[in-house]
Amino acid sequence: MKNLLFFFLATTSLFAQVGINTTTPKGQLDITTTTDLGLVLPRVTNIESVTNGSGNQAINGTVVYDLSRNKVCYRMSNIWVCMGKDAFGNVEIGVTNPAFSSVTNYIKQSNTGDQDYFSFALDINADGTLMAISAMYEDSNATGVNGNQADNSAFNSGAVYVFQKSTGGVWTQEAYIKASNTGSNDNFGYSVSLSGDGNYLAVGARWESSNATGINGNQADNSAGASGAVYVFKRNGGSWLQEAYVKASNTEAADNFGYGVHLNGDGSKLAVTAINEDSNATGVNGNQLDNSASGSGAAYVFNRVGNVWTQEAYIKASNTDASDAFGQSLFLSADGTRLAIAATNEESNATGVNGNQLDNSFQKAGAVYVFAYSGGSWSQEAYIKASNTDPFDSFGGGGNGHLSMDNTGTRLVVGTAFESSNGVESDNSVPKSGAVYVFKRNGTSWTQEAYLKASNSDANDFFGTSVSITADGSRLSVGANKEASNATGIDGNQADNSLSQAGAAYVFTRSGNSWVQESYIKASNTGNGDNFGLTLSMSACGNALLVGAYAERSNATGINGNQSDDSFILAGSAYIIE
Repeated sequence: MKNLLFFFLATTSLFAQVGINTTTPKGQLDITTTTDLGLVLPRVTNIESVTNGSGNQAINGTVVYDLSRNKVCYRMSNIWVCMGKDAFGNVEIGVTNPAFSSVTNYIKQSNTGDQDYFSFALDINADGTLMAISAMYEDSNATGVNGNQADNSAFNSGAVYVFQKSTGGVWTQEAYIKASNTGSNDNFGYSVSLSGDGNYLAVGARWESSNATGINGNQADNSAGASGAVYVFKRNGGSWLQEAYVKASNTEAADNFGYGVHLNGDGSKLAVTAINEDSNATGVNGNQLDNSASGSGAAYVFNRVGNVWTQEAYIKASNTDASDAFGQSLFLSADGTRLAIAATNEESNATGVNGNQLDNSFQKAGAVYVFAYSGGSWSQEAYIKASNTDPFDSFGGGGNGHLSMDNTGTRLVVGTAFESSNGVESDNSVPKSGAVYVFKRNGTSWTQEAYLKASNSDANDFFGTSVSITADGSRLSVGANKEASNATGIDGNQADNSLSQAGAAYVFTRSGNSWVQESYIKASNTGNGDNFGLTLSMSACGNALLVGAYAERSNATGINGNQSDDSFILAGSAYIIE
């Protein structure tokens, strides 16, 4: 800044003095120029690094250009206000530090119950106006949409709740959704996915037991216990209707089809995993019938034309092995061209991209496989390992949503909740502190871009148990459901670890290939054992963050009820921070 001011003093007319090398500047700078030149603001990596020159917070009146946000930021009333464009190119002006602070809603289901696990799975659509939240242990025997919630005779059958945001910014429950063949212990809602446009909802029920195969088969024959099923619902206005009942092409007992589900942006493609599928096939569309690789896992891709669904691909790892758990997590890019699948028990000691898959000397190290869709078919594009592969890290695992990609599958985020480093990748002195890895694609080649740890990394925090990245890959949210601070709200005290497994969420922003932590987020009613951050989902623009706490205990119902009555064990809650 000093050099910039010296240039102005030397080449322009100055009518007053301005302070230089002072933290309390006074005066006026009046510049006359006859050429079309503008003032170039100081360019900083991020506003969090800007100080008053003495190591304290920047003073009010400071103006900078933040490279990580691509925005002009002005300090006033001890907060930063920034102007720029959001991920969709819309002009955006607002408080930027902390990123999420303006509105927080506390979400409960309409029929809150003991041990319902509300928010065990959740998703938010692209523009942040619809969210789907499951309660996989909800007990009603209702079927379909908006049935009777009061008859709890179908133990652990599960339910999904859809919430809609009005133009006035008010959230209301839009639908209460059950399976068309509700059954005890089906776990309907173990996984959920909303299409980006909010018109389609996929729900996994991993313990559903019919022996049907394919689309809309016989739901009534429960002779294949825990084979699993997926249900696709379509939204028309504010009404939901089941469109398809989806089973694997090779349905078998205990396969857990529906363990993971993910829809692309317009709901025309659906990816499903069956974590306990047993075939020894490798690659795409191999032999499904040889079950000699117990628990190896598989994935299935379905395609929709109009309202007709068909299976498009049957996908296995390139190095299929028994008990690898291929499919514990998955993510389908919004454009439908990239599919990432984690095998958290895979055992190779490789590091980086496309290393040696055959050395199984690192038990449960974990791997992620990226598949590309081109010319009407799928093929494996990359075999990805951590840069610091270690036994029992379960790369890509430790929660229920530890993979995420931007819209075009250019950036892949991998959460690894069991990673144990102290911030130096080779030092495993902080067990299960957790880490997040960001990979970037150039054409068909992948490289690791970043290795991220929490700002308050601690043993058994499980940082990386959930991850979500924006459409343009500029903002990333991470859950750490075992983090233990007693803080509440945004950017509170991270140091008091008096509430075991309370949980936290972290938001990072990107400048070029560099990532910086932007916010540290806690529940509004932080509680011991609540597991805030086990699940989270961020809107495509990054303007809304939905966080689940499946073990939260209040008996409230609906929106913004009483958070302080902890009489319902494992009832669960969600928080939408905008």
